[in-house]
Amino acid sequence: SMRAMQVRAVEAVRDWNARIEAEHGEDAVYALCSHGDIIKSLVADALGLHLDLFQRIHVDPCSLTVIRYTRLRPFLVRLGDTGDLAALAPRETPDTSGTAEVGGGAGAP
Repeated sequence: SMRAMQVRAVEAVRDWNARIEAEHGEDAVYALCSHGDIIKSLVADALGLHLDLFQRIHVDPCSLTVIRYTRLRPFLVRLGDTGDLAALAPRETPDTSGTAEVGGGAGAP
């Protein structure tokens, strides 16, 4: 079922997050490649969107979707991006609080 697929995908991502963090630290980044429906189900989970509505999410083939998982919650950073990815490089002083910036992060760095 679609729900079972989403559960397996979310569990797999969280398992990889734990493994990679244990080996490389909490700021480590990795790439996961998958079918569009699996990516959309992970995005729906990150947004707290009911799985019945995940088909409202559009992900282009060969695009990049970035979800940053923190100890508190996941954050959707990019959805279906095919452009400049330089902003995804790790920050010199990473934000590890797991909180969202007020104002959407439009302020000075």
